[in-house]
Amino acid sequence: MIRTLDQMVEKVISLQKKQRIAVAWAQDPNTIGAVHKAVVQGIAEAVLIGNPDMIKHVCDREGLDPSQFTIKASADESEASAEAVRMAKRGEADIVMKGLVSTDVFLKAVMDKERGLMLPGATLAYVGAVQIPEYHKLLFLTDLAVIPFPGLSQKTAMAKYAIEMAWKFGITKPKVALLSATEKVSAHFPSTTDYVEMKKDAGRNGFGECIMDGPVDLFLACDSESVRIKGVNTPLAGDADILLFPSLESANLFYKALMLFGNGELAGILRGTSKPVVVMSRSESEKSKYYCIALSCLMAGD
Repeated sequence: MIRTLDQMVEKVISLQKKQRIAVAWAQDPNTIGAVHKAVVQGIAEAVLIGNPDMIKHVCDREGLDPSQFTIKASADESEASAEAVRMAKRGEADIVMKGLVSTDVFLKAVMDKERGLMLPGATLAYVGAVQIPEYHKLLFLTDLAVIPFPGLSQKTAMAKYAIEMAWKFGITKPKVALLSATEKVSAHFPSTTDYVEMKKDAGRNGFGECIMDGPVDLFLACDSESVRIKGVNTPLAGDADILLFPSLESANLFYKALMLFGNGELAGILRGTSKPVVVMSRSESEKSKYYCIALSCLMAGD
């Protein structure tokens, strides 16, 4: 079982398989630094799509060897995004990564109905693996970036994506916490009624090997002492692997609070696409972007 992001990296390196990454508008130092590290460590080959002069300038400034990459010229961020997606669509790349391009432009290319990477009928969602000093293992969180208020079918897809990711980390029976502000089903919290249906589906093995419970609050999900004090009978027992949130706002604020105040580290990718897609804020650190690359290599490694 992989318990840290560095262990995840070690696992990917041990696979001894290079995944081909197409990076859209790849001319910022953190993206180039992260991709360079992945190439040097032998987990990836990379095509940097963007302004060649700017890419080479960043490499020179950072002391990196531009010959480690294939560099493709592109006129603007929209064209670069379309080219990265095209490469993945044609089997020329295993992973698509966002560089210095704005998220809406990048996702427009990914979600293009004719030329994009969406699987037929799939839900697009973001799953992240978060490492925090105060928890004894990684936590998988969803949805952090895409669906404002997921309905039942979207929550079901989110849970399946997170469970599949947890399996990749060697967690054979992940514990899935369906989060709410309460542990009781209530009309005041519409997501709790969805959770009832999801638990029924889990009981019919609709999610594969997992343990699912909810609604539960964060204490019942992740703190065994709170479970004992409250006297609530939950199979999660304060040992959750996966936290499924009722809204994007709650998930996004939670993970950003962990990053800002809890010394957290995140690796995340989009799910629902035919190839792994790495989407990070343009301001994210080189380390975070590298962890996302390693995660995408793990998920692409079948």
